Amino acid sequence: MEKKSVVSRQRLKRRARRMARRVLPFVASLFLATPLAAPIARTQAATPKIAVRRVAAPTPTKEALYDQRLRDVYQDLGLTQQGLRYEVFEKAMTGYLNLEDEGKLTNDKQFLTVVDFSLPSTEKRLWVLDLAAKQVKFHTLVAHGHNSGENMATNFSNENESNMSSLGFYVTKGEYTGKHGRSLKLQGVDEGYNTNALKRSVVMHGADYVSEDFIKQYGRLGRSLGCPALPMAEKDAIIEAVNGGTCLFFNGPDQQYSSKYLNEDIAIQRLLNDTQMI
Repeated sequence: MEKKSVVSRQRLKRRARRMARRVLPFVASLFLATPLAAPIARTQAATPKIAVRRVAAPTPTKEALYDQRLRDVYQDLGLTQQGLRYEVFEKAMTGYLNLEDEGKLTNDKQFLTVVDFSLPSTEKRLWVLDLAAKQVKFHTLVAHGHNSGENMATNFSNENESNMSSLGFYVTKGEYTGKHGRSLKLQGVDEGYNTNALKRSVVMHGADYVSEDFIKQYGRLGRSLGCPALPMAEKDAIIEAVNGGTCLFFNGPDQQYSSKYLNEDIAIQRLLNDTQMI
């Protein structure tokens, strides 16, 4: 009886194994055919979608573009290292662009001469800028008028025989030979500040008292009768460079100075349209 029971159990095991071999492929095929959509759907439903809103960058204003381009020119010229303050350069460039817009400057040269009389005469305070070539052509000493002050120029006048310097914008005219040798006529264009320059014979010329040796001896430069006097060694080259319709700007500590040529709207339009300078 025990032997039959063992045999029966073995038969049952063999039948079970055969049945399993038949059923397992069918179950496996059913499992592989079943889509996994439900778990994926639950995962997507559990993760909220975050909407990304793109904010457009603000369009720069004309004023901002103008300031940036002026600063680029200032940087290209290396004027920080040359000692010309940006505030003075900005005023000089604004006037230059206004004069250019009025057709008062020559088309043959893009020269801007800046004199900063807020600096002492012992410092190099004249710059001749070649805007087309992005170069500082000259950086040198320059004298102020006898009655404008000692080492510092503090007084300015447009009156004849005042023996003072005059602030503002000028346009260079023609050359001539006078008592100081080769000289350059200057036309003042700022009403009330320098329009008597031609009558007063305020000209650019050389002088022996504009030198480092004079400074060592007297602690300042010599002074003129109102003319922007130059070092003798450089006056010919400077006059040659800036003659014939270029712009000069004489800056000073006079807080009351104003000019119609400091019209920023005109300067902005002119600079943004000037592809040669920038």
